[in-house]
Amino acid sequence: MEVHRTLGKGFLEIVYKDAIEYELKQNNIPFKREVEYAVKYKEITLAHKFYADFVIDANIILEVKSQTAIHETYEAQILNYLAVSKCKVGLVVNFAQPSLKFKRYIL
Repeated sequence: MEVHRTLGKGFLEIVYKDAIEYELKQNNIPFKREVEYAVKYKEITLAHKFYADFVIDANIILEVKSQTAIHETYEAQILNYLAVSKCKVGLVVNFAQPSLKFKRYIL
């Protein structure tokens, strides 16, 4: 909320990610940024991987968006990320609205 309150809407996602990283560090919240996950298919690991924007405290995936709305495609994305990562909670946060919008997903 602090990031949205300070920056408002209209920036690219990367700007919000940088600000979130700053806030997490300032508040001593353990996190990793752009965490790589391999996708398994049957007995192989696929060549393409996915990258979670943030993994917070080793069990929450945070996906940052700056779009007109939180679309169904983001819901599918976060649910797939949760399945592959084995994290239990996912958050999609959208900074493009006048007030901060988010959705929480639990596996």
